[in-house]
Amino acid sequence: MSELVRAELRRVDWASLRCGCGDSAEHVPLMFEAIITAETPQDMIGYTLEGHVEESTIIFECTPPAVGVIMAALAGDLSALARGVLLQTLSFVAAGSGDHEPESEGAGLGDACRARAQEGFWRLLHLGLTGAAEDAETVADICEFFELGGDKAALYQAALRERMRAKTKRGR
Repeated sequence: MSELVRAELRRVDWASLRCGCGDSAEHVPLMFEAIITAETPQDMIGYTLEGHVEESTIIFECTPPAVGVIMAALAGDLSALARGVLLQTLSFVAAGSGDHEPESEGAGLGDACRARAQEGFWRLLHLGLTGAAEDAETVADICEFFELGGDKAALYQAALRERMRAKTKRGR
């Protein structure tokens, strides 16, 4: 695990945050470490961000700092497996809003997560434009949830979707 990820994990008082499982988020760093260092799907058995950081598009108090960890991890070298899991989690988070919160506060969690992810916009685009077809598709979805609007969003989403189609055709 990179020093950047370790620093991002240390920056947060996870025990003070509520996790999606209902407990404190104190165990979330262990989940990240298992996912980021996994070499095979078997290495991840029992370790998931689903139900902790997100539950489909429902996000929790620990989710905004978790996005910082995801973005730090995506900035480094990852296995295709770990990158795919983190991008998929980010996709759910980018579409999400908080649960068990007043509507305005739940929306605030979603906005905070999207803002953190947008800080790494160029890194996400790079991953989508140079990675696997699945990565391109997931990054295109994430960009759609950012609601950037205008020519910039249309251009990059089209480039990502074309990359996805081209990689899928070559893979057959």
